[in-house]
Amino acid sequence: MKYIFVTGGVISGLGKGIATSSIALLLKSAGYKVTPIKMDPYLNVDAGTMNPIEHGEVFVLDDGTETDQDLGHYERFLNESLNEKSIATQGSIYLSVIQRERNLEYDGECVDVVTYVTEEIIKRIKEAGRASNADVVVIEVGGTTGEYQNILFLEANRLMKLKNPSDVLHAHITYLPIPASIGEMKSKPAQMSVRDLNAVGIQPDILLARSEKPLDQQRIKKLSISTGLEPADIISAPDVDSIYKVPLGFDNQNLAQRLLDKLGLKRKNEDLPAGRQVMKQWKEFVDKIDTAKDVVKIAIVGKYFSTGAFTLADSYISVIEAVKHAAWDQGLKPEITWLDSGKVLDNVEVLRKFQGIIVPGGFGSRDIEGKIATIKYARENKIPYFGLCYGMQLSVVEYARNVLELPGAHTTEIDPATKYPVIHIMPDQEKKMLNREYGATMRLGAWDCKLKEGTYVYKLYKDFALSTSHFPLVSERHRHRFEFNNDFLGQFMKKGLTISGTSPDGKLVEIIELKVHPFFVGTQFHPELKSRPLSPHPLFVGFLKAASKIHIA
Repeated sequence: MKYIFVTGGVISGLGKGIATSSIALLLKSAGYKVTPIKMDPYLNVDAGTMNPIEHGEVFVLDDGTETDQDLGHYERFLNESLNEKSIATQGSIYLSVIQRERNLEYDGECVDVVTYVTEEIIKRIKEAGRASNADVVVIEVGGTTGEYQNILFLEANRLMKLKNPSDVLHAHITYLPIPASIGEMKSKPAQMSVRDLNAVGIQPDILLARSEKPLDQQRIKKLSISTGLEPADIISAPDVDSIYKVPLGFDNQNLAQRLLDKLGLKRKNEDLPAGRQVMKQWKEFVDKIDTAKDVVKIAIVGKYFSTGAFTLADSYISVIEAVKHAAWDQGLKPEITWLDSGKVLDNVEVLRKFQGIIVPGGFGSRDIEGKIATIKYARENKIPYFGLCYGMQLSVVEYARNVLELPGAHTTEIDPATKYPVIHIMPDQEKKMLNREYGATMRLGAWDCKLKEGTYVYKLYKDFALSTSHFPLVSERHRHRFEFNNDFLGQFMKKGLTISGTSPDGKLVEIIELKVHPFFVGTQFHPELKSRPLSPHPLFVGFLKAASKIHIA
């Protein structure tokens, strides 16, 4: 098995996840089985308890693992589903070591950070490879080189390279700024970033040089001299208008071949198109991005956007990407606007300029009335609406208040004493919350949903789903505690709400829709987590098609 470590330097947010995903895609196109793994330096056991504004969205895998958003990129680029072995936080690693120490599995030895923690890191990396039967494991190290938090991951990298130098590579992403007051690309930060790696015993094999513009030969020569890398191993990674163009930029600079040569590997697909077919399909997909012309205006109304004076879209990155996948598939150019639900409440007419509205997942009471007002406006004004998880639950609340005429109807998450608890917590979840068991205790991961024949949602899945072997059962990913309260089911159906999907036993409502509307669908699950560039999610496709038919002034 071969291993490629990916680190970043100078500043955060350089795109380590996209680089890792791109490297994995390129090696897959060469005919190899590749699995990525994210090594995160935080002490949380998983990403599930973190605020989205703090760390971006929580991406949930089929097996219920709550992960960093980068695993979403891995899945989207590879067009493959990952598992719990694909992420290791420093918290989970320390927890494993401490639990083993408590169980006397170290035979009474003094348990130190080195080597026991580094051995656990190496063990996790190798387990990820074995679990996927991978030829190559690509390891993304979170954080920035030079930070204390990720030093143990780098030490694991050094030890693996020391033991098997021909099997371990290191790709380092660095940044070359172009200060506006100077107007020249500066290479010194990149040089210092590599020096930080050298200081912990690591010499990178590949340098991915991020900047606003492509590197010129003068900068490449400077970096080559200062870092000891051959010019061919310095890959220019300029800003692009779509992350999906990054693999093509790397491919044009022969990155895959450089990696294969350094690992002593040959392409497995020289005389057959299987591997290169991967890149062919990818190029065809990227062509759709460039040829899309008809603009469709979509509003995402949420509350996890603001961070100080800045707007952060990472809280809903999978929703945003799912919208793009579906739009491009239909030849549409998505124009996405992020609206703070609190501000929408003060001026709901701002929604009039959009062709489609999404209320995504979330938790808590803050600005909830703004979301409910958004849903009411979309329903009454026949604007295509897509409610995801919390967005579905609040659709039920809005419908109960304004159509069923149940004043004060609510979810018990917000109002435990409501007279009309149309959304309530399941008994097993209530016990967990009473015991303050919050981490990894929600309804998580992939669950089957049975579609109701004759509904709009049924038709969408049947028309667009790639695999219908178990149809009308579909598998979708969940992350929630509260559910539709079946005590009110008859009232809702009598007033025109259609239940278009349930759990296989019929006990849990999974999908709602309104038939007298261009598109009004709410899902208890998160369809965005299953959307891929090469296979957009059918519900998002239906939403975008409906939105494209709405004419606005």
